[in-house]
Amino acid sequence: MASSAADTGIQTHTHTDPRLLRAFVAVAEELHFTRAAARLYIAQQALSRDIRRLERELGAELFVRTTRQVSLTADGERLLPHARRVLEAHADLAAAFADPAARPLFVDLNTDGMTAARVLARARELAPACELMARFESGLTWAADEILAGRLDVSFGRAAGLDPAVRAGLGVQPVRYEPMAILLPADHPLAAREAVALADLTGETVYAGAGNPRTGEWTDLARRLFAEWGIELAPPVPLAIGVAEFQRVTAKSGYPVLCMVDFPPMPDTVVRPLVRPVPISPFLLVWRKGLRHPGLDALREAAAQLGSEEGWMVRPDGSWLPETDASLMLKAANRGRDSVLG
Repeated sequence: MASSAADTGIQTHTHTDPRLLRAFVAVAEELHFTRAAARLYIAQQALSRDIRRLERELGAELFVRTTRQVSLTADGERLLPHARRVLEAHADLAAAFADPAARPLFVDLNTDGMTAARVLARARELAPACELMARFESGLTWAADEILAGRLDVSFGRAAGLDPAVRAGLGVQPVRYEPMAILLPADHPLAAREAVALADLTGETVYAGAGNPRTGEWTDLARRLFAEWGIELAPPVPLAIGVAEFQRVTAKSGYPVLCMVDFPPMPDTVVRPLVRPVPISPFLLVWRKGLRHPGLDALREAAAQLGSEEGWMVRPDGSWLPETDASLMLKAANRGRDSVLG
């Protein structure tokens, strides 16, 4: 029958410091305190202290010391294989987390083919060794909870629309003052125009995610915009997952849809920019505060590069943006590359 800790007379300690076990194994293998101390790059006095502390914790004498030699006691012999296994497991654990790039970084893009997808594509060029895994969910309200729960790493969207308690756990970086647009059925009277003035939508009913708990921050932004121009918020429609279902549901409802200027084309629809004034959606990169990963570094650098190249952080003159959003964007931008929400 295999010996247990109780059989050896050694007291069970589940929180023994691996450093003490490392000291024990070194002495057990060298059978010489001076050589063991040199192997561990510590002073012999410190090594002796660690061995005495381990013996006290375990309630057992581990070595017999004489002026001529050091030898293991019976308890020391029994402890040695257990200590080696613990240290091997500890080394395996450390190795598994030594390289953050070894695990994929999960990045929610909301919808493919838009600003977030371009940032991801550039980040993959900057960090080809990192596995940046795209997810296509919907809404920062949902994604932020997933980020804080550790099931998602990064997302994009309007951070000012999140609950302050949620925002407190997030780091952000402004990506773009993104102009908003309207997705119209191809036969809509306004579809023939190159751009649609907000005043032309007065009295219209426009869909902006009402009833979708995942996109609360987007619906809130739409409510603020619509209230100023007398636009009606469309009632909830069934939650559509995936581009094909979104196309089907919106086509069935017939409502124009509030969207971004680079919203991907859909059959029998047109996307027209909104003007006079240009309404802005504040677009930010969002991650869990304290996250360290080279993939996140690449995403932040990619956002900065694209923003500089394409003027993403230049706000159009006279554009519409709620003061809370404008303040957050400026605050985060002023903090620079280390910006976090508090």
